[in-house]
Amino acid sequence: MAWNMGRIKANVDGTYNKDEVIKAANAIQAIANSGMGALYLPGTDKGKGWKETRVKPELFTDKEGVGKVATNFVQQANEMAKVAAAGDAAATKVQFGKLGESCKGCHDKFRVDEK
Repeated sequence: MAWNMGRIKANVDGTYNKDEVIKAANAIQAIANSGMGALYLPGTDKGKGWKETRVKPELFTDKEGVGKVATNFVQQANEMAKVAAAGDAAATKVQFGKLGESCKGCHDKFRVDEK
């Protein structure tokens, strides 16, 4: 996800390449619509695996809050793909900001900061 967000940011901040933005936006859209929540199975809040988890316990208990941020993320990702396909760099930059805010909404509430 971060890599594709970085690809879009590089384009809206630098030389705009519509095809690069479309590829990245489509990848983000696919992830957003893939049912990401299913990746967080019971026990994944315990840090099992190759890396200590950054998921806060609230991700597993605040279903309403998770639903709100997830719905917003999916909506913004879908709109990002639509705007990217149109090729308007200025509109893409605006929508990229909205998409980033939707990511931040989840990260701020349900992710522990890296140490």
